[in-house]
Amino acid sequence: MNEHFAVCIIVTNMAGVLTRISSLFSQRGFNIDTFTSGATENPAYARITITATGDQRKKDQLLKQLSKLYDVKKVEVMQPENTILRELMIVKIKTEGDKLREVIDASSVFGGKVVDMNPGTVCVEMCGKGTKLDAFLNYVKAYGILEYCRTGLIAVERGSNCMFSQPVEDAE
Repeated sequence: MNEHFAVCIIVTNMAGVLTRISSLFSQRGFNIDTFTSGATENPAYARITITATGDQRKKDQLLKQLSKLYDVKKVEVMQPENTILRELMIVKIKTEGDKLREVIDASSVFGGKVVDMNPGTVCVEMCGKGTKLDAFLNYVKAYGILEYCRTGLIAVERGSNCMFSQPVEDAE
């Protein structure tokens, strides 16, 4: 049975690492749903969060293979019940006449923030769970979505546990 899962990976922050990791997913027949990467509190390392869908056997094999990559320092499957998962979205919405106020009010209700306004358009920034972002998109669809972009998920474990809770070896 296929399941949706999020994996956080601490890697050496250097060129080529992302390519090797994404290639491994492709070789194992996994489609990457979302992929985010960024610096960490230690500039020698980057943190990657990947979401994908697959069965348990393939997921276990993928995690073993990821752990074997030289530049991978730590791999962790994030447990949904113990993880804060968030995504960022910016959406440009068509606003004609009195529709501007309605769109601004709706963005406020959904926890969004207007980051740009021009005659006929408004850009709203929103952060949250994917279901909330989807609900907002569904709501403003009637006004006319001109374009939007979304980041992949980022994930942090709740409580005091950290990906760096145990020191990772120094990057070379």
